[in-house]
Amino acid sequence: MPGPLWVCLALMWVGSCHAHSLFTCEPIRVHRCLETSYNMTFFPNMMGHYDQDIAYNRMQPFMPLINLKCSPDVHHFLCQVFIPACTEENKVIHPCREQCNAVRSDCEKNIHTFDVPWPPEMCEKLDPCSVHGSPVPLTTPAISSSAKRELGFWCPLQLKTKPGHGSSFLGAQDCAPPCSNMYFKPHDIEFAKSFIGVCSIICLGATLFTFLTFLIDVKRFRYPERPIIFYAVCYSFVSLIYFIGFLLGNNAACIKAANPAGVDTVVLGSQSKGCTLLFMLLYFFSIAGIVWWVILTITWFLAAGPKWSCEAIEKKAVWFHSAAWGIPGALTVMLLALNKVEGDNISGVCFVGLYDLDALRYFVLAPLCVGVIVGLFLILAGIVSLNHVRQVIQHDERNQEKLKKFMIRIGVFSCLYLVPLVTLLACYTYEQSHRSSWENTWINDRCQEYSIPSSCNGGTTDHERPDLSLFLVKYLMTLVVGISAVFWVSSKKTCSEWAYFFNRTRNKDPISESRRVLQESCEFFLKHNNRVQHKKKHYKPSSHKLKVISKSMGTSTGVTPTSPPPPKKSLNLHDTLQSTGQSVPLRSTLGRSI
Repeated sequence: MPGPLWVCLALMWVGSCHAHSLFTCEPIRVHRCLETSYNMTFFPNMMGHYDQDIAYNRMQPFMPLINLKCSPDVHHFLCQVFIPACTEENKVIHPCREQCNAVRSDCEKNIHTFDVPWPPEMCEKLDPCSVHGSPVPLTTPAISSSAKRELGFWCPLQLKTKPGHGSSFLGAQDCAPPCSNMYFKPHDIEFAKSFIGVCSIICLGATLFTFLTFLIDVKRFRYPERPIIFYAVCYSFVSLIYFIGFLLGNNAACIKAANPAGVDTVVLGSQSKGCTLLFMLLYFFSIAGIVWWVILTITWFLAAGPKWSCEAIEKKAVWFHSAAWGIPGALTVMLLALNKVEGDNISGVCFVGLYDLDALRYFVLAPLCVGVIVGLFLILAGIVSLNHVRQVIQHDERNQEKLKKFMIRIGVFSCLYLVPLVTLLACYTYEQSHRSSWENTWINDRCQEYSIPSSCNGGTTDHERPDLSLFLVKYLMTLVVGISAVFWVSSKKTCSEWAYFFNRTRNKDPISESRRVLQESCEFFLKHNNRVQHKKKHYKPSSHKLKVISKSMGTSTGVTPTSPPPPKKSLNLHDTLQSTGQSVPLRSTLGRSI
């Protein structure tokens, strides 16, 4: 077979695999072929196998022929077929046709006995032997730079994972990124972990302060401001999970190597129950925090635009809770079904979209965009409505000043929430647009270390690498969003409530408090018993006779009541609207919040 035809066949094998982008020799790791006269090999081989693991597995049915030594050349021949020789001059040495026919003829009986799947076309693919009976070397083909990018990534042996867990890295199945970060040095990762740990502690303290302030006086925070408390609770869980990730290091985000020659890899898919649990909590409460922000803007708009009362808004609380917890729950279940759990070797937690760009776009960027756009639109509409009310009550200086302060508080609070959220959105957008370039740079830097026949050419010197500050800003904005809730509860009233709470707690005597509770309980039961006995003593059967009232002319056909009917209570418009659950003027709604 002429040399150009061999080149065409090699190009066809390369085109059939979505793997390497440049061909280089790699050390032999298959122990059955370590005793041969060569120690370097090249893939894909003539059988279309893409790495040594696959070739060794396909070689197993031929092992009886090697063990029985049915032919003098059977061992060397099969190693050259499955693990071909590669010389330092980038030449691949395949066996020749006559050698293949000789081995097949010697081992034909054993092939039928052990049902060895010998391909009929194996010998036909080979070149005839040279004059001296030695195989003809083949120079590895040179691939253009445009073809290199089309061939993709070929997972090295060190990054192989156990099959069946759904792990996929750079398009290669049963493959995962290394636990040591792909882009940054170890001391940079240690600094980032410490930074995330400190930020998570600060955010956890701020959100817990907001929630505890709510518990001290529950009636103080009613709708439309009640969602602030719920979204503070969501971000307290987010910060707590990041703090747990800081304490665990990479124990949850990484797993041990699947084979002795491998390295620790990042968790992808359902490889770790602990990582899956961290992902569920982190993603659920992250999305729930965004949904509660949107609900907060909706309640503010209802109070400012249509001028709904607190009671009317509170009647819709069931729908608010259904949306706030149902939407994140549905998205979390969907990601678990799609097996999109990914470990983060920087923060130590597990999230989504760290290596899968499609998951990042649809499950992280899309909810963020919707939350920012809808929330901003409703906030602006509510502020416009409040400004219109402020112009209507120009002569009421006291309420006008209160309304002005309330508008300022809404504006500042919205900025404290939206600025970090928009910054986080920009970080994710920049990351997803440059992720492919960063991964190509990593492949080029690590192709020799992991023996990846990839873009190891020294001609490309301009490689794009990420900056650590981008990831630090991303984690900071993720956590600092929850701190904005402290601004809303920070007031003199909050300080006085905490001071009263601590004074009351410090002055309480446990024994005296127990006596007081018992004494009040006894007094209650005694009064209740006396009241029941008094009713039995003055019981009159005639008093329980039914009075029949005629519906025709409004006259009574029964016993005429001795006492006159109670006077009708006059109701003003405000009481009527409140009793029917309809809206009341904005002043009654905002006076309490201010």
